[in-house]
Amino acid sequence: MTQVLSVIFLPFLGTVLGAACVFFLKGQMHLGLQRALTGFAAGVMVAASIWSLIIPAMEQSEQLGKLAFLPALIGVWIGFLFLLVLDHVVPHLHLNSECPEGSVCNLGKSSMMVLAVALHNLPEGMAVGVVAAGWLRGDASISAAAALALSLGIAIQNLPEGAIISMPLKSNGMRRGKAFGYGVLSGVIEPIGAGLTIALASLVVPILPYVLGFAAGAMLYVVVEELVPEMSEGEHSHIGTIFFAVGFTLMMVLDVALG
Repeated sequence: MTQVLSVIFLPFLGTVLGAACVFFLKGQMHLGLQRALTGFAAGVMVAASIWSLIIPAMEQSEQLGKLAFLPALIGVWIGFLFLLVLDHVVPHLHLNSECPEGSVCNLGKSSMMVLAVALHNLPEGMAVGVVAAGWLRGDASISAAAALALSLGIAIQNLPEGAIISMPLKSNGMRRGKAFGYGVLSGVIEPIGAGLTIALASLVVPILPYVLGFAAGAMLYVVVEELVPEMSEGEHSHIGTIFFAVGFTLMMVLDVALG
């Protein structure tokens, strides 16, 4: 039970620690640091999608022979399309968009930004829950270490995400405690999504390869749609690209070494 709770709540802890940066950093987050953190997060998510989700999905479909890729392929496309529809349903708000201090739109923008990030975090929570459900079922292709590696990777990714939410809110005039609360709130959906997925394991496990693919597709969509443009915006710099490689290789090592 302790291991399961660790896997479920570790990503949320990453968000909390990231949001807590609002108490220690003064002023706006430096653009170079923001690029580095965003690139690192993107690398972690891409590696986690491949080694912790897509590869296990194909391993669990080996009975299909040369079509073992099919469930993962279908799942990835469903995940992509789910996030695409979500982006049209939820107003698309960038973290650096302007909103006058103290204005009515500040609260609305903040609330919608947290909602958008929380909804985008749902697939990450589901990914953790799916892998944990497979491990609890005794699936040979998913170990406790693999589940922990994915959870730890997402927690690392959530560190800059929590900071990138809370820091701009403080810079716009919001109190530190309130900005921290918004950052924490954006991550609450992850343990909820993981817990619900585990609770519904009897429904999830029979279609596990598809669900693993779905989680991977949703995470990859977030990387391409949100993280890569953010790490590349403004004056040309290689810092985001370099830290993408750092995040990717770190998550690769964690998943293979612990799995």
